[in-house]
Amino acid sequence: MKLTREFIEKPWGRTQLPPPFPSPGEKIGEVWFTSPDPQPLLVKYLFTSERLSIQVHPNDEQARERGVANGKTECWYILDAEPGATLGLGLTREVDTQELRASALDGSIEQLIDWRPVTAGDFLFVPAGTIHAVGAGISLLEFQQNEGVTYRLYDYGRPRELHLDDGIAVARPMPYPEHLAHQVDPSNTRVLVQDPHFSLVHVAEGNEAPRVFATRRRWVMPLEGLVRAGTDEAGPGECLLLEPDELLETDGGRLLIGA
Repeated sequence: MKLTREFIEKPWGRTQLPPPFPSPGEKIGEVWFTSPDPQPLLVKYLFTSERLSIQVHPNDEQARERGVANGKTECWYILDAEPGATLGLGLTREVDTQELRASALDGSIEQLIDWRPVTAGDFLFVPAGTIHAVGAGISLLEFQQNEGVTYRLYDYGRPRELHLDDGIAVARPMPYPEHLAHQVDPSNTRVLVQDPHFSLVHVAEGNEAPRVFATRRRWVMPLEGLVRAGTDEAGPGECLLLEPDELLETDGGRLLIGA
């Protein structure tokens, strides 16, 4: 099944999207790939013209304690980044909850968060509880638990609601584990994530793709070239959802496959 693209307007989005996406004129910040039936995982693209809030997501247990079905663990593959673009992941040092709250209230959390430069091909796994912020000038592909629960800790003075009590309660206020981030070699097929919530593989050559997660439901995200399942076809900026054992064909291009 070819998933439907939904263009989501955001104040931090862009009026001009990079190829292969059209530019509808509104400030588009996200493109979601949806199906008629709810799915446990979600593929989306993000396009930023300014920094997103400093925020955190709960894990499954913490979410259910707050009346939400699931938490949100996610991962990012950087498609493009302007010179000097940065992401905030974790803190520069471990702090206690009192210091975290004080820094969110007085704005010093901007200096406390670990801002790191990013370039095309970077991959970052972001477990629930990670304090994070996507910077300006970044295009990325996100694969995540299909849950949107977000607690804002700080928003640079913008007039949006913060969620300090819940955010501080679920956050892990410590440095980001470095082994969760790496640069993807475009010539190398490798497992990027193998987590209880989802797995993700970078496939360097499409002829390897039919074997990846063949017996599981698969989200297929072309980075180069075309993929086909039955009469459905998708290229970069599109996504197929395949049922277990459904045949996948490719023309040899690079892709990501999640399950």
